[in-house]
Formats: sequence, C-alpha cells, structure tokens
Amino acid sequence: MGTARFLVQVSDIRIHTAMSSAAMPTAIALAVVKTLVLIVGGVITYFAYKAYRRTRQPALGYLSLGFGLVTLGLVLAGMLYEVLDVPLMTGVLLESLLVLAGFLVIARSLYVT
Repeated sequence: MGTARFLVQVSDIRIHTAMSSAAMPTAIALAVVKTLVLIVGGVITYFAYKAYRRTRQPALGYLSLGFGLVTLGLVLAGMLYEVLDVPLMTGVLLESLLVLAGFLVIARSLYVT
C-alpha cells in the first residue's frame, strides 16, 4: 500500500519544475533514448508497411500495425505527461495498453495465412 501512495505522490511532481541538477543527465538520456525508439520503431513500421504494400500479405499488414502500436505506446507516456499535462500514471497506463495491443496484433500476424 505504501508503494502505491509513493507512486501517486511521485506522479504529481513535474519534471520541468522540480528537477534537480543531478536528475538532469538522466532526463536528457531518457529523451534521447525515447527519440531513438521513435526513429527505429518508425523505420521498422515503415519497412513492414512497405513490404505489405508490395506483397499484399495480410500478415505483413498486421505486423506493421503491431509495430506502429508498440512504437506509439513506448513514446506516448512521456509525451502526454510533458505536452498535454496528463497525470504520469494515466500516461503509463495508456502506454502499457498500446504496447499490449501492439504485441497482440504482432502475435496475430504470426498466425494469419
């Protein structure tokens, strides 16, 4: 119970207003890694979609959709928190739901003929 209360309290802290100088390198590293995830995920999604358009194989269409959902999910929480002022826990929940949906679609793509 104490952990949940701690997480709720932490979720109310705004990074841009309450960031210590020690946390700044970590925040920068996180931004860089999330940007790289967006770029690499976008490239993978693009190539999967391009393969789908070329072959019209439904499995590749599902695969590209799944990778797109996972990529969007992995970037969404921080963006919602920083840009739209959505509570961090809500953003993390939405992120997790999108990643789950993406993985389910990818799994489905493995069984489509």
